[in-house]
Amino acid sequence: MKTTVCAALALGLLAAASAAHAADAARARLDAFAKGLNSLSGSFEQQVFDPNGTAGKKTQGTLALEAPRQFRWDVVKPYQQQIVADGMHVWIYDPDLEQVNVRNQGVEEAHSPLTVLTDLKQMDVEYAATEQGERDGATWLRLKSKAKEPDFEYADLGFDAQGLARMTFKDTLGNRTEIHFADWKRNPAMPAGHFKFTPPPGVDVIGDVKPEAEVRPIKD
Repeated sequence: MKTTVCAALALGLLAAASAAHAADAARARLDAFAKGLNSLSGSFEQQVFDPNGTAGKKTQGTLALEAPRQFRWDVVKPYQQQIVADGMHVWIYDPDLEQVNVRNQGVEEAHSPLTVLTDLKQMDVEYAATEQGERDGATWLRLKSKAKEPDFEYADLGFDAQGLARMTFKDTLGNRTEIHFADWKRNPAMPAGHFKFTPPPGVDVIGDVKPEAEVRPIKD
């Protein structure tokens, strides 16, 4: 199943003392991880589960984010796929099919659970965040979109001592995606054109590149 991220486990019951201790733990870790963050790169391992809990193949690859709304997601195993969001459009390139899909980068898509890492103020405007306690070696924060028609039901961000370690999200069709992160590099110098995409010669391009995309750069 070729499913990507452009981030559904049961809540742990905590004793009163533990709940008080964890009341702001995940949000505090998010704030610490995102402080001074303008760009981010790392690696990931992802697995998708259908509504019946059946697991798809694990995928592995690399990702990169840059404020305000750019991201790049490169799947390298067990197949290749590239997703590039340049702030105006989202490009999805499948080399096996020799096909590129392109669409306008909508507001909610631009403000995904990962891109909010570089813009916490916008996160607080667009998401309701609630503490989920500790489980599986991580402290969890749940994000639920305030949009009338959200693209996903919720996204859980899991933090360990090193920062963001995991993300679990459930889409509106009931599919659950679990992602493990590693090798984070904070504010790396991104190569020129890293968040630009030009369709390779000879591939089919499906969709239109339109100038009226909803995303606009953030004003200070």
